[in-house]
Order: sequence, then structure tokens, then C-alpha cells
Amino acid sequence: MLDDIKKTLWATADKLRANMDAAEYKHLVLGLIFVKYISDTFAARRAELARRFADPADDYHLDAAELIAEELEDRDYYREVNVFWVPESARWEALRAAAKQRDIGRRIDDALTLIEIENPKLKGILDKRYARAQLPDGKLGELVDLVSTIGFGAEPDKARDVLGQVYEYFLGQFASAEGKKGGQFYTPASIVKTLVAVLAPHHGKVYDPCCGSGGMFVQSEKFIEAHGGKLGDVSIYGQESNPTTWRLAAMNLAIRGIDFNLGREPADTFTRNQHPDLRADFILANPPFNVSDWWHGSLEGDPRWEFGTPPQGNANYAWLQHMLHHLKPGGRAGIVLANGSMSSSQNSEGDIRRAMVDADVVEVMIALPGQLFFNTQIPACLWFLTRQKSARRGEVLFIDARKLGRMISRVQAELTDEVIERIAGTVAAWRGQPGAGEYADAPGYCRSVRLAEIGEHGHVLTPGRYVGAEEVEDDDEAFAEKMQKLTEKLGEQMAKGAELDALIRQKLGGLGYEF
Repeated sequence: MLDDIKKTLWATADKLRANMDAAEYKHLVLGLIFVKYISDTFAARRAELARRFADPADDYHLDAAELIAEELEDRDYYREVNVFWVPESARWEALRAAAKQRDIGRRIDDALTLIEIENPKLKGILDKRYARAQLPDGKLGELVDLVSTIGFGAEPDKARDVLGQVYEYFLGQFASAEGKKGGQFYTPASIVKTLVAVLAPHHGKVYDPCCGSGGMFVQSEKFIEAHGGKLGDVSIYGQESNPTTWRLAAMNLAIRGIDFNLGREPADTFTRNQHPDLRADFILANPPFNVSDWWHGSLEGDPRWEFGTPPQGNANYAWLQHMLHHLKPGGRAGIVLANGSMSSSQNSEGDIRRAMVDADVVEVMIALPGQLFFNTQIPACLWFLTRQKSARRGEVLFIDARKLGRMISRVQAELTDEVIERIAGTVAAWRGQPGAGEYADAPGYCRSVRLAEIGEHGHVLTPGRYVGAEEVEDDDEAFAEKMQKLTEKLGEQMAKGAELDALIRQKLGGLGYEF
């Protein structure tokens, strides 16, 4: 049901965009979905309060009608349940009523300004670009009408969930429509789920230093709820340098009622760290791969470079060390990086990796299938780091998941939930977590390796080098028979090859090119 709604909404929204670039259009659509959400949750809370004020059996009961009217305007009733206050002229019904007016763009911008004034947490987050949107006449009004159809039921939790899912679906669709650029703000869900399943972030501080549109946090929230925890058990810290993506993340989290701290402003994580004193329980991140223009003179001698100064032409080892720096002693980090990070010895990278392995901060390495990303064919891997291993000291778990992808379109693969569960179960068993069962090496899939052996391999951390080949079942065909068949096949192919050679000579000869 919800899937059909999402697809219908997307198809209609996409049709309305006419000739507008997906990157630009994304903000118009997602901004409207956000305004609809905060308006819906505000209206639902207001209706709930009115009902409770009028009910003699309720703690909130009030006698006089004028008292009720006054109390309904008290912001604290809304704040206490994480609902934004929406001034009357900014409520969705007012915008919907004006959808056909020529100045609907300006009216939406004014509504956003009012909402920001009333809710300091949203300051600078709402993108006021509707009056200057390059949409053909009437299209913005049609978009308002379309978004008006989202919002199923008056229960705030249900509205939040539906809008959250629609928002996330649209983010994914826009990433796909934008191609290369889209991947900068969106990590495919199956990769995020894998990180979350292995890390199990169910309490404390969760941090993402390059948070894109906030997908890591949203999946963490889903994980916590699925395992019977409460959202209030974690606090969210993020940073993002792209201003428009920073806004998308804030809206994505606000829609779900997740409290967050994305820093004072969008900023570069290396040169303007928004959370310098943070020590996190869990870090989840998908930094941009192989960034070459990240270095700044102010980073010389930075305390984060505990294992060596990263090369100026590649930020991969800067990200790894930034995350380690921000971990609590028992905290854990999961990071998506390009495969080259596991074996590169250019500049100082091999030395830094050796220092990290020797310090026993690398816990698990996972090789991923190709084609998981919208925007790059670069194969990727997952690094799991910890400052203090609670189990398996002096060992690293290698998992080779390269063959475990499933194609979901001609160009894209994913990891299914079963595969993700298998990976998370393997890691949990290896760590000796209660109820996770016994760990055992599985040729071709996983192996636990001591640091000395990794040293013998030049501190290369590519799982394929350690897990070996999977055992192939013997098909019981006698060797002599098999060899006979293969020889016959080879003979046929060689004869065919000779025929083709003769044909090529003949054709070239006919054109006057003898050889």
C-alpha cells in the first residue's frame, strides 16, 4: 500500500518538474513535504490538547472555554513532545487554499520565514527559494496539491512514519535521477543497514562527521526501535560541509522527531570541526572516496594524526584517524571507504595502516560487492575500528562479501536483509556476544587472523587475501573422463579458431592486404 503511494507520488512529482534540473527541484519537493509534516503534527497535537482540555477525567482538564483558547496557544505544550510551533498563516491549510494564486511561491517563502522565527532550532535550515523557482506557471500550485495528498490519519506517529518514509524514498529517487552528484548526499540503504547491524548503536552518542542527508541516523533509529529501545537513548551529532545537504539532513531528522546537533553551520570537518570535544560511543560514516583537495596548512601537526600525517593528495587516512580520535575508549566506528584504502602504500598510507594494525585498533574488515552505489563503480569496503577491544585482542576478522550482492536493476546491486543478518551474526559470534553462537572460520567467506600474519602480508587488509577460496564440492566425475572432455572441447575451439584465422586472411587478401 505505502509502496504504491510512494511510487505514485514520485511519478506525479517527477512529471511536474518539466525541464527543471533534479538537483534544484529536490529542494522544492522535500521542503514542501517537510512543511506539510510539521503542519500535520502541529494540527494533530493541537486537536489532542483540545480534546484533553475538554475532558473532565483528564489531568489537563480546563473549565472555561477562554482558558482553553489561551492554553492552546502555549508553545510549551508542543515543545514537550518535540512538535514545532506553526503560526496560523504558515499552516498547510493556508498554503493549500492559496495554491492557485500567482504569488504562491512568495507565500511559501513567507511561511518558512515565520516558522524559522518561531522555532530557533530550524534557523537557516529551511530553504526559501520558492518565489524564484524556475517552474512553469501553475506547476508549483500543482505540487502543493500533490503534497496535500500525503498525511494519512491524525495519529502523529503514523503521519511521522509515512512522511519519513516518503521523504527517504524521494531522497533515494533523486540520488538516482541526479546520478553522480546524487551519491554525495545519499548512501544506499543496504550499506547503511550493514554498518548499523554490525555496530548495533543502541545507546549513548552517535556521530557521523560527513552525514549527508542523515541516512545513518535514520537507520540507527530504526535499529533501536526494532530492538525494543527508545529513541531518547541516543543523542545524535553530525557534520556536513554542503549547505543544501546539511539542510536536507536537518529536515530528515526533524521529520522523525529525532533530536540532533549538526553543528552551528555547514563546514569542512577537517578545518572547522564542529564537535572538537566529542567522544562518541558509535561513529558511522560514508566519507567521499579518495578526496584529493582536502589538505590545509593549519592541519600540520593536528592531534588527530596519532598514527601519522595523512598524504595531502588523499583524505582516506585522514577520515580514519579523525574517527578514531572522536571515539570513546570502548566506542566503535564503522566507515565505508574505497577498496584502495586496504592495500595502498602510496606516500604515508602504508605506514599509517601498519601503525593502526599494530596498535590493534582495526577490528573487522569487510569487502563489499561492486555496483552498490548510484554514483561510482569504485569497489568499496567497510572498516570497523575500536580504541579498546573487549574480545579477540590481537586479531582482525576478515569477511569477503563480494559475491553476496543481488542485482536490483541493470546498474545497481544491494545486500539483502538475509545477507546483512548473516554478516552481523558472524561478527557478533566472533566477538563472543551472548546468544550469538559459536564462531568458526568459513573458507571463502570469513577468517579470524592474528596480527603477526597480517604483518607477514605487509599489513594489507584485503579480506580476499586471508579468507581463501570456498571449498568446492567434488562432482565425482573421474579425472580421466573429465580431462578427455576438456581436451575434446579445447580441440574443437582451436579448430574453430583456425577457421576464423583463414577467413580473416582471405578477407584481408581480397582488400589487397596480404600477410
